Amino acid sequence: MIYLRLFWEFLKIGMFTVGGGMATLPFLYDLSSKTGWFTASQIADMLAVSESTPGPMGINMATYVGYTVGGPIGAVIASIGLILPGAILVLIIMTVLSKFRDNKYVEGAFYGLRAASVGLIAAAGLLVAKITFLQSGVSASELASLGGSEILPNIMGLLNYKAIILATVLLVLTRVFEPTRKLHPVIFIGISAVVGIVFSYAGQ
Repeated sequence: MIYLRLFWEFLKIGMFTVGGGMATLPFLYDLSSKTGWFTASQIADMLAVSESTPGPMGINMATYVGYTVGGPIGAVIASIGLILPGAILVLIIMTVLSKFRDNKYVEGAFYGLRAASVGLIAAAGLLVAKITFLQSGVSASELASLGGSEILPNIMGLLNYKAIILATVLLVLTRVFEPTRKLHPVIFIGISAVVGIVFSYAGQ
């Protein structure tokens, strides 16, 4: 039954995810709360692994979850479930899009889908930022309860300074500092992995 559940859950994600791999994150958070198969912190780990390995991020994440829940067979089933709706939809669109390319209803549908993809990706980005830049275990109720004259010290105590520093350095190296702007992304991924290992040992 776990394999059927994996296939069904990722089939639904594949049917309604618009905007690529990052847009799967809100669905994965919902899946986490419904099934308990993985935690929000593990989703951040999935994202890091999926971004650092070859292949589309959405499929990588499906494979990761499937393997965690059901081993190698689960990985294959979850990946197929995610891919199947998109593959079928592309085949259908290829046969009819040329006939309806200038149809105002088709153009309107694509306009709405673009907005939906931006919203899903923005929501996913905010969720990842919360997990990354706040100390683990911080809940939304804790953030909402901050107030009074102690609000600044309280907020400062919730921040994950190591992650903020690393993200700032990477932003400068990839967008501002001219000698490193054109380096391959794999270099920055490797450096970040090494820094993360150093930070984890330093925190012990």
